[in-house]
Amino acid sequence: MNMISISPRRSRGKVHVATVTLAHGGGGKAMKDLIDDVFVEAFDNPLLAPLDDQARIDLSSLSQHGDRLAFTTDSFVVDPLIFPGGDIGKLAVCGTVNDLAVGGALALYLSCAVIVEEGVPIDLLRQVARSMAATARDAGVKIVTGDTKVVNKGACDRMFITTTGVGVVAAGVELGAHRARPGDAVLVNGLLGDHGAAILGARGDMALQSPIESDCAPLHDLVARLLDAAPNTRFMRDPTRGGIATVLNEIAEASQIAIDIDETATPLRDEVRGFCEILGLDPLYLANEGKIVAVAPPDEADRAVEAMRVHPLGREAAVIGHVVDGEPGRVTMRTIFGGRRIVDMLVGEQLPRIC
Repeated sequence: MNMISISPRRSRGKVHVATVTLAHGGGGKAMKDLIDDVFVEAFDNPLLAPLDDQARIDLSSLSQHGDRLAFTTDSFVVDPLIFPGGDIGKLAVCGTVNDLAVGGALALYLSCAVIVEEGVPIDLLRQVARSMAATARDAGVKIVTGDTKVVNKGACDRMFITTTGVGVVAAGVELGAHRARPGDAVLVNGLLGDHGAAILGARGDMALQSPIESDCAPLHDLVARLLDAAPNTRFMRDPTRGGIATVLNEIAEASQIAIDIDETATPLRDEVRGFCEILGLDPLYLANEGKIVAVAPPDEADRAVEAMRVHPLGREAAVIGHVVDGEPGRVTMRTIFGGRRIVDMLVGEQLPRIC
């Protein structure tokens, strides 16, 4: 195997002001000091250390994990930046790691591009970078390259982050929304809607005595265990914006099948249920950042649920419905009153800026 060339350790700059200024995006010493003091200090690893315009990765280190490269990118604009259970940095890492994981990929490397508004406190930027670094360590990935831009005050809302992820898919793993078949079970790994409810609560729109925490978490290990137990799983997706209702409609449309779910089997926290009743929201459309929707063949569904339930992020795992013969593209729910209602694709948005 070719060895990675590691540059000699150089002295790092330090930031000596309290807030981000336009000079920190100007390409000179102030920018170098900000990158060194905030991002290199938090993300430090051999692939990042040269601070070139790209990270160079040995292909042999990728091929030992599988036979296909997985590549994804996502931007994060959550408001507020810090919320119960997480912050924009944790969210950025988890969101990208999870996008790779639900495709059956082992996430290995991330890039991080940050757009910062002039006047943002340096300590807030440090807190976000350290949160990203800690979450990346938990997920077993390295942040190996990135970019920083500073914009005039008012040109963005404090901070936006874009993360791009590279992973590898093992041979034999085949997942896709078009693979669902009648009889398949629809699974989730736990309580739904926590992230959307947490964000709205954190904005101060409701005085909650027991704040709901976001479910934001990296799902790579949970997904690996599910695939070990149910290797013929048809499809997985993390139901972020649009919630599980949107994911189920995407599956039904792509596979040209119908899906029927059971309201009594759909796991919800009592606080989230009450929260939605008060505000007239539908929890099926609330965002999640630590949940998956999976479709498994009937002979593997029970094993998949059991495998998730022994994992800390899957203790409330459940079968919430099944793929059925019916009108292609139609999703329905059996309600607690014994009737049925159509679960359509979300039109517009229930909550803005939730991820």
